[in-house]
Amino acid sequence: MLSAILISIGTFLEEISDSIGKIKVNDGEESVFVMAFLSLFWSAVFYILICIFKSEVFVFNFASLPTFIIRTLLEIIQLYVLVLAIADADRSAYSFVRTVTIPLLLLIDFALGYKVVLLSVIGVAVVLIAILLLFINRKIEKKGMGLVIFSAINAVVTISLFKYDTTHFNSLVAEQLSIVLILLAFFALVSIFKNKENPFIFLSKPIFFLQSFSVGLGGVVESFGYSYGVASIATAVKRSSALLWSLLTGKIYFKEKNISLKFAIMFLLIIGLVLMSLG
Repeated sequence: MLSAILISIGTFLEEISDSIGKIKVNDGEESVFVMAFLSLFWSAVFYILICIFKSEVFVFNFASLPTFIIRTLLEIIQLYVLVLAIADADRSAYSFVRTVTIPLLLLIDFALGYKVVLLSVIGVAVVLIAILLLFINRKIEKKGMGLVIFSAINAVVTISLFKYDTTHFNSLVAEQLSIVLILLAFFALVSIFKNKENPFIFLSKPIFFLQSFSVGLGGVVESFGYSYGVASIATAVKRSSALLWSLLTGKIYFKEKNISLKFAIMFLLIIGLVLMSLG
């Protein structure tokens, strides 16, 4: 229950940031590199503060380097693709397609020895049917879906590596802070030298500060949510709550069409996710 509550709060905060970022990138007020930087800045600050006030939570085992380096490279690709997908795709369609991560994570859990029962299998089938209905319906915008599909599949690997490292080697804070600092430096340098933008200046503007702060806080809350649950179930909660928030912002702020149909598909997806969780 605690895992679900934390992750739901985290996804709500992230939806605020993603919606602002989508508007600002499409309006040409920020680049995707600045958007990536802003999405990381406060996460780094929060984790650093945790380490300052409670230094014992930072435990990094150098034996984790093989998997940590792989995760770092994949996280750089993941974040770049994600910000492109957020800018291009409908908010609701973006969240729908990213639920593909769930069945794939369940297969990983099964391979790692977690018990998978019939209800979970049925839930996977329902999720896949809902995604199929989304794709075959011509009324729903498919722009940016290739990017979203890639991010959904890549997330299976990054989440699995995160769970593996924090289970066998590193503390959650050490793992996440190290990743975030590397990504923050990468996108800051790209913003400065490739696009000639100073990403730090954006933090002085209220709307960009809100964009950055909300996703930073959401990411920290969500990471702790993952630590209290099995990866497949925690991600199921994440995708369910993200679906609801994105549908609401899609309707209220982005005036997306066919919202009734999307809500019907959302309920079908949630049924599948609930069945998987019960399994």
